Amino acid sequence: MNHKFGIAIAGLTLGAAAFAQTKWDLPTAYPATNYHTENITQFAKDVDAATGGKVKITVHANASLFKAPEIKRAVQSGQAQAGEILLANYANENPIYALDGVPFLATTYPEARKLYDASKPAMEKLLAAQGIKVLFVVPWAPQGIYSKKEVSSVADLRGIKWRAYSPATAKIAELIGAQPVQIQQAELSAAMATGVIESYMSSGSTGYDTKTYEHIKNFYDTQAWIPKNAILVNAKAFDALDATTKAAVTKAAADAETRGWKIAQEKNDEYKRLLAERGMKVHKPSPKLDTDMRQVGGIMQADWLKATGADGAAIVDAYKKK
Repeated sequence: MNHKFGIAIAGLTLGAAAFAQTKWDLPTAYPATNYHTENITQFAKDVDAATGGKVKITVHANASLFKAPEIKRAVQSGQAQAGEILLANYANENPIYALDGVPFLATTYPEARKLYDASKPAMEKLLAAQGIKVLFVVPWAPQGIYSKKEVSSVADLRGIKWRAYSPATAKIAELIGAQPVQIQQAELSAAMATGVIESYMSSGSTGYDTKTYEHIKNFYDTQAWIPKNAILVNAKAFDALDATTKAAVTKAAADAETRGWKIAQEKNDEYKRLLAERGMKVHKPSPKLDTDMRQVGGIMQADWLKATGADGAAIVDAYKKK
């Protein structure tokens, strides 16, 4: 082989190795226009820019790659390198995750942030045991009740067809005497149109994204809890990155978390305004409905503390001290 030619080839090979591109798939269960997905898409762009194109993240919105209940397992098994989950959906796997769906424990964004900080070490330990890291966490808006009929107390919800999308919302159905129906967000519009459900608890953003106002006309702003989505990464996929690239991804994730919490708060008021403009009656709950729902919350907090034992008590103590 010509000596100079050999050096040229070696140089090209080294150049390619130095620019080995890493491709990650990141499935989410929400529409491309949802602020969570928009924030994740911005995160992917930031990672691309910060790593000089070394890490390319493809965001798969609206449950197009994996359905919501499949995403965590996909990240754990490496079928997807990263993914977004609603933490409360994994309460059956470990009660620590249910903290996000315990009503009236944290009802404002500052409280939700404190609760997240208090529960973070326990959650990260759980996920690390499954080969998963948390990249960042972003909240939804406070949860209210959508109902076809007007509601002034929990008694008015008895027997109603109630969307249950997590163990917490199924438990609420049981406590208020509603009929739980398992429906994921991607199927929600069709379920309302066909009368499969008449009521559910969620945020203003879900109501807007799914055009709930076309089928259900009442929203009770109970501000019952503030659930959070976690963006996870397969630990092996993350550990395969060099130190500089890891730092760039971690920085982009921290920026995405800060941005996401800010957007969530701004969007909460905006979504309620948009719902009202489209014919939704946005109600302040009656004192009776508020009292009734807080009783439900008290039962669920006691159940959660019983299920989590010393670990749960430590989290709540840490939260109350913050």
